[in-house]
Amino acid sequence: MAVSPYGNWKSPISSKFVTTSGVGLQELRVDTNSQNADVVYWSELRYEEQGRFVVCSYNKRTTKIESWTPPDFNVRSLVHEYGGGAFFIFNGAVYFSNFKDQVLYVQKAANSPPEAVTEVGKSWRYADGFYSSKKQRIYCIREDHDVVKEGKAKEAVNTVVVINPDTKTQNVLVSGADFYSSPHISPDGRHICWMQWNHPNMPWDSTEVWTADLTDSGDAVVSDSAKKVAGGADVSVMIPTWTCDNELLYIGDQTDWWNLYHVSGSGTHTNLLPKETEIGGPHWVFGSRAKTYCLDPSGSGKIVTTFGGELGIFDSKSKDYKVINTGFKNHSFVALTTSGDIYCLAASPTQYPCVISVNVESEKVNVILKSCKLELDTGYCSVPEEIEWPTANGEKCHGFYYPPQNKDYVAPTDTLPPLLVRAHGGPTSTYSSNLDTKIQYWTSRGIAVLTVNYRGSTSYGKQYRHRLRGNWGICDVEDCCSGALYLVATGKVDGNKLCIDGGSAGGYTTLACLTFKNVFKAGASHYGIGDLSALAEDTHKFESRYMDTIIAPYDTDENKQIYAKRSPIHYTDKLNCAMAFFQGDEDKVVPPDQSVKMYETVKAKKLPALLEMFKGEQHGFRKAENIQRALDVEFYFFGKVLGFEPADKHITVRIDNLDENKGIKD
Repeated sequence: MAVSPYGNWKSPISSKFVTTSGVGLQELRVDTNSQNADVVYWSELRYEEQGRFVVCSYNKRTTKIESWTPPDFNVRSLVHEYGGGAFFIFNGAVYFSNFKDQVLYVQKAANSPPEAVTEVGKSWRYADGFYSSKKQRIYCIREDHDVVKEGKAKEAVNTVVVINPDTKTQNVLVSGADFYSSPHISPDGRHICWMQWNHPNMPWDSTEVWTADLTDSGDAVVSDSAKKVAGGADVSVMIPTWTCDNELLYIGDQTDWWNLYHVSGSGTHTNLLPKETEIGGPHWVFGSRAKTYCLDPSGSGKIVTTFGGELGIFDSKSKDYKVINTGFKNHSFVALTTSGDIYCLAASPTQYPCVISVNVESEKVNVILKSCKLELDTGYCSVPEEIEWPTANGEKCHGFYYPPQNKDYVAPTDTLPPLLVRAHGGPTSTYSSNLDTKIQYWTSRGIAVLTVNYRGSTSYGKQYRHRLRGNWGICDVEDCCSGALYLVATGKVDGNKLCIDGGSAGGYTTLACLTFKNVFKAGASHYGIGDLSALAEDTHKFESRYMDTIIAPYDTDENKQIYAKRSPIHYTDKLNCAMAFFQGDEDKVVPPDQSVKMYETVKAKKLPALLEMFKGEQHGFRKAENIQRALDVEFYFFGKVLGFEPADKHITVRIDNLDENKGIKD
């Protein structure tokens, strides 16, 4: 092993490695028609195709993998801007929302051209579709933006609609609430269930599960039949599903943990498997109905579950619970077929996310597809350690610590590595321990990484999740700073080489840490928020009242002052460190001018500053070249600021207010 300073290590995990021959696995579905039970479908985010989403399938009988989506189509919904739930399957056909026109299409075979199912020319968006074989109808969420264009409403209108795929006609079934999700039709075709919530709640705050009776045609809800079944003030319920006996299941956090509940015919609610771990997660995107649990379509009463990411089978009749050891740590988008196979997405700290199948009886695991075709030598792979540390108010914070790891190098004696602290987005979200080559990019070069699940993150129960209420910009900032200082105090990292980054809400946390604290030497904001007031006044419907809960309602002068006091852009006089900004110019969630204003301010203070504006990118980068550029430039930026020399020789960029502005030449 060569002796070389931390940060100088040469790594085979390049930025190109992160995106080349790799895809992002997004959602997984099986056919609701049992005759096609041996075919599984999933969507891929293809970085090398300009961030296009493509539906693929695997046939167990033929072992053939096929791509369905033609090159000029992109399977992506824009409902809530974040989308999700962009495709569903019925009777061997793929139904999907197309990104460019948001029209719902159907493909009846992998090599057939898509046919429009909804009207072209409308500013309507669709997500979370479900095809009822009993009614021969499509039920889904529709988001109407025409009403805004026509001056009929101030914000888009969300409803549950039914679509006749033959005539393309559609009717509104349920309306009146601000948001809807997860419509599902009972096996007998007589009932519909859904999830709904209203401003200022987000789907992990106060939500409700409703049911209603359908008319014989399925084109309308029986008058006065709609009723609330679960949920209410400070109760988060989600992902309702009908059992084969036409009874209801849903996920709820009544016990402070998202657990699975059954509603009997008499209306009794039973927590099927009480656990102090969660089967649910923050409902940021659609398509969650298939993400966390599924039922045996044969009617056995068995339920495939994913408590804490663990794959298990719960028998609702015998009450037995069995863990299935697949060799992976985290499982999602589970589906159980009539042939006795579980399909799901699986990942672990040392294995790429994969599409796998598991036979229920033999528990034999078959890896159908790896998200990356390139092999990763585990000698370059840092395995995270789950840690907790003391933070403000005598409380604990959670996270994952990744030490530097590269089999070819060792650092000089008596030296410690630089640390990159990562703040996740949301802020109601979480980091997992799944293999992330973007993190390995850093650790294999000699940089330690700490991913912080600050108070307010999910996966640790409702009390922990609610700690961010009124405290965004406080708890998250305290926890990122205390995490870095904890690793310094325990002798794991160099206290003079601490840096931080984050995207979206994590970008805000990054900017707040750099502005209001004096812990980090440098930071990088990816489409982060500098001005909370500007965000409150100009953002999309889904998040337009989000900050009412995590900061305060934006309705009084006193509360507006809170926004101003927590906005880094108003306190740039406190800044004394280097900052880099990465932004998409088509971002509708965080307006690009926020990054521009913060960059100009840092630059004017004569501090090292950098801005990379990516043309054609929205909220989050999906194009391979932009993901690569952002990784390389951020690493180069931290190297120049913290004083280590990257081994990569291909990076060229100008950093304002830095003596060295020539980049690294070959």
